[in-house]
Amino acid sequence: MSDATAEHGLDIREQIVRIDRALAESRKFQAEQSKLIAEAAKYDRERKLAPFVLAISLSAGVSAALVSLLGRLIH
Repeated sequence: MSDATAEHGLDIREQIVRIDRALAESRKFQAEQSKLIAEAAKYDRERKLAPFVLAISLSAGVSAALVSLLGRLIH
């Protein structure tokens, strides 16, 4: 009877080890998923801001060109 109990104990330990490994792998995937979600949110913000950055850059360039042109015309 002790052999059956020992085998049963080993079987339970093996199952616990498998469960622990599965939980660790699941946590790893959750962490990776969270990282990817954060990265996607960052790219989404950048994508939404891109037209504004472009417009501001264009405005600054045009303003600089006008100031330069006016400076040449005045002198």
